Amino acid sequence: MNGSSPQSSSILRASGYARMRWKNGAGWTSEILKVHGSDERDTNDWDWRLSVAEIETDAPFSAFPGVDRELVLLSGNGLRLRFDDGETHELLPPHDRLRFAGERAAFGELVDGPTRDFNLMWKRDVVDAQLWHRPLVGTMVLFVEPGETWAIHSLAGQARFADDSALGEVNRGDTAVLVAGDARQRYVLDGGGEVLLIRIAPR
Repeated sequence: MNGSSPQSSSILRASGYARMRWKNGAGWTSEILKVHGSDERDTNDWDWRLSVAEIETDAPFSAFPGVDRELVLLSGNGLRLRFDDGETHELLPPHDRLRFAGERAAFGELVDGPTRDFNLMWKRDVVDAQLWHRPLVGTMVLFVEPGETWAIHSLAGQARFADDSALGEVNRGDTAVLVAGDARQRYVLDGGGEVLLIRIAPR
């Protein structure tokens, strides 16, 4: 995927996420989507990234200069982030979240057992990112503008796109990626549950 937006809309299935062990052995990352920057051959040259982290033990967080990030607790009894500047934040059930700069050195402490955490990361000089946690009750309508990308990550329940996009069902753990093309695009999601909504727009 070139530039800061995927080329087409799709549903990324939870069973297809690439799962990788952390170098320090403290957990796993399941990569949902990585949108490459100008050099697609460089795997570290990405504009934004969605993933799920499985944290198994206390461990330092990697630093990402020039990157902002937002963590959302998906499951587990909580995650405490201790930053080198003295600040401490706790992400507690059901779905606490925290937005912070990737340059900030942090140490993650498990409150009581392993956690799963949704991880949104983006290069702040390239794109702007917003994240919302919303219930899905009946019908949700999204309008995607040209150049934007929206992602819908299902936390619970089941839904289906009731429009002409032919995207079909979204089950728990799946992620729908929505783009507009050359004109504003309307998407209609129908069902019940909880979702994370992510909007990515170019700077």
